[in-house]
Amino acid sequence: MLIGEVARRSGVSARMLRHYDALGLVQPTGRTVGGYREYSPEDIRRILHVEGLRSLGLSLSQIGRALDDSGFSATALVGDLIRKTEERLNREQELLERLRTVDAAEPAGWQDVLRIVELLHGLGSQSAARRQQAVLAPAEDVSVPAELLAEAVLTESDPNVAGALRWALARAGGDGVASVASGMGSADVDVRRRAVLAIAELPGGEATAVLTDALDDADSTVRRTAALALGARGVTQSVPALLGMVIEGSNDVEAAELLGSLARDANWADRIMSALIDELTEQPADSAVRIRLTQALAEMPGTIALDILQQLVHDDERAVALIAETLVTRIQQRSDNPNQ
Repeated sequence: MLIGEVARRSGVSARMLRHYDALGLVQPTGRTVGGYREYSPEDIRRILHVEGLRSLGLSLSQIGRALDDSGFSATALVGDLIRKTEERLNREQELLERLRTVDAAEPAGWQDVLRIVELLHGLGSQSAARRQQAVLAPAEDVSVPAELLAEAVLTESDPNVAGALRWALARAGGDGVASVASGMGSADVDVRRRAVLAIAELPGGEATAVLTDALDDADSTVRRTAALALGARGVTQSVPALLGMVIEGSNDVEAAELLGSLARDANWADRIMSALIDELTEQPADSAVRIRLTQALAEMPGTIALDILQQLVHDDERAVALIAETLVTRIQQRSDNPNQ
């Protein structure tokens, strides 16, 4: 079969067939009287073998070895091809994500594009200082995608860089809550802790809803962070968790202050006071807990804690009695001189 016919049937161009011949990869078995290349059925099979191996990404030299060297390891070659292909796909995926990030920022010009690319490079640095610098660099009115900042904040282990990222995320606006809330479903507790810290700094009802769900998280640090953030927002669902923090001694001073703030709501004042009194009654043997609960009463508004404090002045636990006596004096002075 002459080269033109082979090209039509095999789909391999005559030019490529000549190239194969020159390389010694597929040489026609014969020549016509006029000197034209003439391919045998075996030659055509070899051409198809070459094309099949090319489709797997083999170079022509690798194909030649594979077809002619009986000791050539197909398994090793395929394994190497898989590895190289995976590396190439990873690079392509990274490029795709980078392009999508730039596109999401809706750049107005090349300066905007360069700022986003600079930020991407900075966040990928091994240096924590370089990452922090990239986040805090002047944005020059460039809108940084919340998705990019959220992804970074969920993986950042350096506390200073993480703080800068949370600050930038809070300023970015957009769909920041939805972007970072995905971390709340992670099996990795560190990711959930980073997520709840970031969400605690984001405004709005969506953030509040995510924080409320976090009160049921399996990790105590996540629950405490959510409770403190919710208490600061005036969300009363945080009361049980805040009370638990006073009892446990975890951020107890801050938790007590928030309980006092929430108790300014008349609908919740009695509930909070009842909970504190119940715990004081049920913790007779634990001096440290009873001291913290007594100190928490100092944060209650007005004189609502005065009666229980006057009773505690006579408590068998001397430390509790002394604290209660001091607080009674302070509340009475505050009541007598409301302008002081």
